[in-house]
Amino acid sequence: MALFTPDRSQYPQTRADGSLDIDLTSGKYLKLWQGPQHPGITGNMAVELTVCGDEVVEGRTHVGYLHRGFEKLMERRTFIQCFPIVCRICVPEPDFNEYCFAAAVEELAGIQVPERADWIRTLILEMGRINSYLMYLGGQAGAFGLGVIGQWTTYARDLMLDRFEELTGGRIYHMFILPGGVRDGLPDGFATRLEETLRELETVMRDVYDTLFCNAVFKTRACGLGVIERDWLDPYGVTGPNARAAGMSKDVRRDQPYLVYPGLDFEPVVATDSDVYARADVRRRDLLVSIDLIRQILARMPHSGPLMAEVPNVLHWKIPLGETYIRGECSRGEYGYYLVTDGSGYPRRVNVRGPSYTHAMALLERMIVNANISDVAALMVSLHTYPPEIER
Repeated sequence: MALFTPDRSQYPQTRADGSLDIDLTSGKYLKLWQGPQHPGITGNMAVELTVCGDEVVEGRTHVGYLHRGFEKLMERRTFIQCFPIVCRICVPEPDFNEYCFAAAVEELAGIQVPERADWIRTLILEMGRINSYLMYLGGQAGAFGLGVIGQWTTYARDLMLDRFEELTGGRIYHMFILPGGVRDGLPDGFATRLEETLRELETVMRDVYDTLFCNAVFKTRACGLGVIERDWLDPYGVTGPNARAAGMSKDVRRDQPYLVYPGLDFEPVVATDSDVYARADVRRRDLLVSIDLIRQILARMPHSGPLMAEVPNVLHWKIPLGETYIRGECSRGEYGYYLVTDGSGYPRRVNVRGPSYTHAMALLERMIVNANISDVAALMVSLHTYPPEIER
């Protein structure tokens, strides 16, 4: 068998300040750009690569291609006018922004949400989690050239979007979770149709497992690629499936319970290899957990009772002076809203803590060093990041 020893003499030396001594005029290095591309899991972001041959020696993340200034826009609008804005901070999983902002307003305003509304909110969040995972799985397979997986998961996601449209009137942006509760209850026969969708999802996921996770090419390329070391988790703020794939059993739904999660039976999905394959498998199994949680919710949800608490006229609503931080577990990790009010009809300060910021910036830039050019897309997708969370 032929052995190959890479020539590291071409690699940059480190300067006294820790930066790399890269001289592009030397002919040893080349600048390449990965992205920006859209649509896709990584969306409108790009990585500026410095390569030596086909190996990456440095990577710098660039965002700014879709900056919308969500947080500043919200500070210039009434509380109810913020809801068409927050759902756009994460398009594949918009409902989580609706919940976090609504919960923050409710806490500062002293509003008690009816129990039935909490059950419906939990149902919506788990449906959204499934949609986000389905989009991720198609993107991760596509990064390795396995396009058929994306067709299957897009089909399955479209079935769930049918249920969202039936429940909320919208397929992508729903604006269904409002301060005080939810807009409406479940339509007649909705539980039956949702169960049919869940059974179809299980069939698709079996095909995805057989075709992707048992695929020799995928396993050869993904196993051992992009390992996140355990001692990186806290310094880099790694949460969600990226952390659980590294052996950290951490899930806000269980550790700081909210909505009706304390009454549901589930355990976070954990792996230990912490590579691209492990992260994909954790998300696949977590999707199956969400299917089970939806069935638990449908079986135990109250069928009567109020859906909205009493709230003032939302057009002239003034929230008392205060501040709060609301967190939850979205498909990418811990998601949080920090809200400050000053007694006026507008938020004084809004700050969104999206997991994409830490995962797609510092963490990716560390992981990408010494990777092969052909693996860059797979590494980016494996962290499951959405740029609007970064460009807030």
